[in-house]
Amino acid sequence: MNLLSLLAALASILLILIVLQDGFETIILPRRVSRKFRLARMFYGTIWRLWSWLARRVRSAQRREEMLSFFGPFSLILLLTLWATMLIFAFGLLQWAMADAISAPEKGVTFGTTLYMSGTTFFTLGFGDVVPHSGLSRFCAVAEAGIGFAFLALVIGYVPVIYQAFSRREVGITLLDARAGSPPTTLELLRRHISGQDTSELAQYLHDWEHWSADLLESHLSYPVLAYYRSQHDRQSWLAALTTILDTCALMMIGLDGVSQRTATFTFAIARHAAVDLAQIFNTPPANGKVDRLPTETFQQLRAQLADFGFELPDDGLAEAQLAGLRRMYEPYVNALAAYLLLPLPEWISTEYSQDDWQSSAWEHASVTTQLAMARAQAEKKNIVTAQQPGSP
Repeated sequence: MNLLSLLAALASILLILIVLQDGFETIILPRRVSRKFRLARMFYGTIWRLWSWLARRVRSAQRREEMLSFFGPFSLILLLTLWATMLIFAFGLLQWAMADAISAPEKGVTFGTTLYMSGTTFFTLGFGDVVPHSGLSRFCAVAEAGIGFAFLALVIGYVPVIYQAFSRREVGITLLDARAGSPPTTLELLRRHISGQDTSELAQYLHDWEHWSADLLESHLSYPVLAYYRSQHDRQSWLAALTTILDTCALMMIGLDGVSQRTATFTFAIARHAAVDLAQIFNTPPANGKVDRLPTETFQQLRAQLADFGFELPDDGLAEAQLAGLRRMYEPYVNALAAYLLLPLPEWISTEYSQDDWQSSAWEHASVTTQLAMARAQAEKKNIVTAQQPGSP
């Protein structure tokens, strides 16, 4: 073996180890890896920058969102393909370094021949036209076949795990539609859950979101690719849902009359934990938003509308400052994630009326709300006509 063959062998072994370590940390290792140099991290950082750069240049919002929705599943396929290609290339290079121990139908074993042999071995095809003869070359072929078989098995098991975690996440987001509006807002969430002075349903609902946030934290730290998966509806996202819950808990923690702060505090803690750790995963430092999500005017509107359905914020002049302090604990992180993932953050109060997603359908010419209003108007008109007829009571 000459010097060039030796260097090729060492380079191929190093490449094999890098790919295997990256695959192990990405698929099997159930914890965050803090090391900066990672193949998967470099891959997603590069591909997402290119993909998001192209998406920003799409004028249609609907087409832009559709393009972004393809990234998560497509990037997963690309990553698996990259791993397989690099392993095949590395083993082909390793076999080329031992070309004297390989026989092939054509005269002279080229790198193309060993690359072909590596591909058929990795996918366990085994045509038998290119055959290793030495013990070391045979060992490398068997090792590649075993790695290829294990790789395919892991891929088959990995993809369902990703979609199971995605489905669990989306269940909570879908339920939030009817409970907080589309897109969700804190005021709507409170309005729809507070009946009279009874807030027990709201406390239980926030307790459920404590579990949802914990599951989000665990699954998205283990499989960061899930953060790129968009929700089924354009006005829904995991980041908007998480931010809405944080907003709601922060508002309850400053002392909303009649509402227990205990559950809100626990849910706020785990939801903020998720926001902070995910910002670290994507290396997005905390940043202030371009627009204040809750300026003083909006806060006063929020106070007034809460009072309309029976709940008063503390009127000691400190409520807004206390709420701002809580917001500084999580808003810089969700702002950074929103800018990186191109996901909009929710408002505190809806600036304009919008129907919930469940109220509309692609096959309906009028929304459910419009149809109900028309039916009510027709019924009232019929009652008026009946009352005007002779002999009507």
